[in-house]
Amino acid sequence: MDIHELIELANPLHASRYKPEGTIGPLVQDSRQAEKGCVFIAVKGTEVDGHMFLEDAIQQGASVLICEESFYTEAESVCILEVEDSRSLIGPLAQAFEGNPAKQMRIVGITGTNGKTTTATLVYQILCHAGEKASLLGTVAKRILTEAFDSKLTTSDPIELAADMKMMVEAGSDFLIMEVSSHALHQKRVAGIDFGVAAFTNLSHDHLDYHETVEEYASAKKLLFDGLSESATAIINMDDEQAEFMISNCKAKAIELSFEDSDTKILSSSPNGLKLSVKGTQIQTSLIGNFNAYNVAEAFLICKALGVEKEKIVAALTEVKGAPGRMEAVNFGQNEPKVIVDYAHTPDALVNVLSTLRALKENEQQLFVVFGAGGDRDAAKRPEMAKAAEAFADEIIVTSDNPRTEDPDLIIADILQGFEETANVTSITSRKEAIDTAINRAGLNDIILIAGKGHEDYQEIDGVRHDFDDRLVAKEALRLKKEEEN
Repeated sequence: MDIHELIELANPLHASRYKPEGTIGPLVQDSRQAEKGCVFIAVKGTEVDGHMFLEDAIQQGASVLICEESFYTEAESVCILEVEDSRSLIGPLAQAFEGNPAKQMRIVGITGTNGKTTTATLVYQILCHAGEKASLLGTVAKRILTEAFDSKLTTSDPIELAADMKMMVEAGSDFLIMEVSSHALHQKRVAGIDFGVAAFTNLSHDHLDYHETVEEYASAKKLLFDGLSESATAIINMDDEQAEFMISNCKAKAIELSFEDSDTKILSSSPNGLKLSVKGTQIQTSLIGNFNAYNVAEAFLICKALGVEKEKIVAALTEVKGAPGRMEAVNFGQNEPKVIVDYAHTPDALVNVLSTLRALKENEQQLFVVFGAGGDRDAAKRPEMAKAAEAFADEIIVTSDNPRTEDPDLIIADILQGFEETANVTSITSRKEAIDTAINRAGLNDIILIAGKGHEDYQEIDGVRHDFDDRLVAKEALRLKKEEEN
């Protein structure tokens, strides 16, 4: 890209007289990544304002600065483009610098409080099973075709997104399935991406540390559907109270999902899986729990909207397993507690998982739950998590999750305020000790849910990520328990 192409795309309010010659780039928004000839775009973030680092970008060799405020410098080899809103511009510019990869794939965006990861993973797995070339961006991992990479955020920043999409296109991807977070929508990280299909799973209490109110949280989610074109398709869970709001004024074709319809229902639910009828089509899956019925049904409808043959979708759903760390059985061996790890970290998600396990357990079985709450996040949900656990679990152990910069004992104290009775509640700060305790207390046929971290293989304490995987810790505790009993 040259400066004249950039000016045409940016449509600046003002451009300085100096214009660099030849090719410019790459585009960066972190001055520490600036290099000779690059384009530095200053974005006002929630914690840091990129305009504070304009001089640093110049020192690093940037040839173009894009900013919202007038900026004067003595450097004669810098072009300054003053724009009205750099945040809205960064997505389209990032795509342009990478050759517009988003236009070369069919893109699915999935948003909601719970179910995004499972639904997105199911769609990806169905497409792969059907022989399609698909990639995935989400909470658990980013996948370029079958190759997996670590994922730090549910939805990356626009520059990383565009770079990932370029690699996907170069690898031959025809489809991209994305989880789209409320933060990403509010911060315009997906600006410039044309979603062919968008899906809404549900909305419940979460992220109010950022959005402040449920109304603001819902409005952020709605942005995905407001941006759809008339040629796009919106898949909406109409059983959620926010559904009508999500698709109000949406230009796309809306496909409504409701288990209250006569042709969409749960035919059977057992520890072995679900049998569903979705708009008249029977589906069988090994995923368990009524909440997973919505994830499976939405994945089915998304793939149909993408043009995949119905028979291929049904065949795939009998085999695919969904996302790791979502109702994942750690060990279902004989004569030992049944341990399940799940990412449930909101009150609603905890209710979904615990109510499912309670419905599946036999009378003599006890249901244990080990959970905590993340630090530096919405504190209002902590006592609500306690209420969810108290409603369904027989034995409760409250522990540390990812305390981040908060005191884990204070987080636990916040959770404990939500219990009406504490006779069956134990608090243990060490997450390893809490998991060990639950497994050692449990009878051979009892069920233990370890909630909150799911697929994560770390625990974040004081800004440092320490190796910690609930699944590995549980497996080791089960091994030691069996050794002691033998």
